[in-house]
Amino acid sequence: MENIKALLAATAAFSLLSVASASADPLKNIVLVHGAWVDGSGWKPVYDILKKDGFHVTTVQEPETSFADDVAATKRILDLQDGPTLLVGHSYGGSIVTQAGEHPNVVGLVYVAAHAPDVGEDEGELGKKMPSVLAKTPGAIEKTPDGFTYLRPSELPKLFAPDLPREQAEFESRSQVLTAASVFSTPLTEAAWRTKPSWGIVAGNDQIINPDLERWYYARAKSHTTEIKGASHSVYESHPKEVAAVIEDAARNAEKSTPLHD
Repeated sequence: MENIKALLAATAAFSLLSVASASADPLKNIVLVHGAWVDGSGWKPVYDILKKDGFHVTTVQEPETSFADDVAATKRILDLQDGPTLLVGHSYGGSIVTQAGEHPNVVGLVYVAAHAPDVGEDEGELGKKMPSVLAKTPGAIEKTPDGFTYLRPSELPKLFAPDLPREQAEFESRSQVLTAASVFSTPLTEAAWRTKPSWGIVAGNDQIINPDLERWYYARAKSHTTEIKGASHSVYESHPKEVAAVIEDAARNAEKSTPLHD
C-alpha cells in the first residue's frame, strides 16, 4: 500500500513538473505580415532563422487590394494556428496587425519599421505629421488609373532598400505588388497594442517611414523598442539576425507580459 501511495505521489509530482515546464516554454507560432508594394518572400531571411530555432512560422500573402481584404487574409492565417501566436508586421503590415491582432490566438505584436495607428487613425494622415524622405520626393509614388500605387522603379532601390545588394533591390523594384491607394487612408477600428504587449524595431535610416514616427508609435504603445542604426526600410532583409532576435525575445516573453495602458 505504501508503495502504491509513493508511486501515485511521484506520478502527481511528475505531472505538475511537466505542466510547469510546458508553461515555461516559449510560444512556437509566429505569423509574419509584409507591407505595401512587396510580398511575403522578403521575410525569408528571418523565416529561415526562426524555423532553424524551432518556431512554426507562417507568412501571410496579402492581396493589397483593400485594407479589409488584407486584414481578412491575415485573420485567415491566424485561424489556422493551433495555439498562442506572435503577430509580426512590417511597414503597412503594422496597420494590418494592429487591426487583426485582436484575434484570440494573438498574444503579442512585433512592429518592424512599421505603422501602429490607434482606433480612428490611418497611417496616411499620421505620416503627414512627420514626413519621410519618400513623402518629400516628388513623383516617387506612381498611381494607376484604377487607383493602385507603386514606387517608381528607379526610386525603390534608393528609398526602400539602399542597404540591399543593387541587383536584389532592382529585382524588387520590378516585382512590386501594386497596392490600392485606399489602404493608406482607411481608419482602424481596433488597436491591438492597447490590449496586448508589443515590441518595436526602429530602422535608423528608414526613408519610407520617418524613424521619428516609428519612435513615436512605439513610445505611445509602450512597446519594448530596439533601434537598428543605419538600417533601411528593408531592415528585415538587410538585418535578419537582429530582427529575428527581437521576434524571439517577444516569443519568450509575450505570454508573461501585459500592456501598460489605461
